[in-house]
Amino acid sequence: MSTGPHRVAVLVYDGVKLLDVAGPAEVFGEANLLGADYRIALVSTTGADVTSSIGMRIAVDGSATTQPDPDTFLIPGGDVYPRTPVTRELAEAARDLAARAGRVASVCSGAFVLGATGLLDGRRATTHWKITGELAARHPKAHVEPDAIYVRDGTVYTSAGVTAGIDLALALVEEDHGPDISRQVARSLVVYLHRAGGQSQFSAPLQGPPPRSPALRRVVDLVTADPAGPYSLAELAGRLNVSTRHLTRLFREELGTTPARYVESIRFDIAKSLLDQGYTATQTASMAGFPSYESLRRVFARELSISPAAYQRRFATARREQAG
Repeated sequence: MSTGPHRVAVLVYDGVKLLDVAGPAEVFGEANLLGADYRIALVSTTGADVTSSIGMRIAVDGSATTQPDPDTFLIPGGDVYPRTPVTRELAEAARDLAARAGRVASVCSGAFVLGATGLLDGRRATTHWKITGELAARHPKAHVEPDAIYVRDGTVYTSAGVTAGIDLALALVEEDHGPDISRQVARSLVVYLHRAGGQSQFSAPLQGPPPRSPALRRVVDLVTADPAGPYSLAELAGRLNVSTRHLTRLFREELGTTPARYVESIRFDIAKSLLDQGYTATQTASMAGFPSYESLRRVFARELSISPAAYQRRFATARREQAG
């Protein structure tokens, strides 16, 4: 367990997301009330103040190059990435701080800044569920884990979107000071110490891009229109007027899965949407095309590591909760 001061350098920039900065900082600050000694410094590439994504000005303590060697270097995310390339100045500042730090961590799209330094090459990493595909495409040497809340690979930590920075900071506090202090911090901030399930539980249903092949797009249309219909391989091939062999090849080459698993994934997305609307788990199983509640529960356990009821408790609409 850590003793003595622990320097945390947070590299901020114009467009940085305020909660990505404030969330971890509050965790470290709360830990200080319990005996830790985190010394947080906000730095920018030039030492000039920056403006957050919501327009609030963030005062910094200096430039990245003038700061003492940090024990922890943290790079928060912002909506600016991955919409635009990481600037050379920001990548160089991040590279310098990372080289001098005991450990390196990113929140949300801050992973793109680490990627620009080459630090993710050969490492496991994650980011916000909306942009995990882009991170993998832009940095093919990284091993992107799209469902993780946070990932540790050696001394490099990456986390999912926004509030996942709090999960990450709690893990860092636990590493430094043990589970008792991190648990007390979590209780004080009214957050989970270890959040159940992965970040896919937060993703929007039916939000992925449609398949390129007209035949596969037709499968999506068929299942979405009537989730409870019969969609065996033979049934789908007959409706699309193609051979079962050809349809299987299309699924394998374009989507990397089987027809049965793809139909199940559509039904799963529909089930999440129905639960969001307030339908019971039993109603949802029937309406989404699952043969029983138990089959729906197994899919939720496999994909999200939580039950349909637990998912619904987290994401029930205010209107439904008030009606109940």
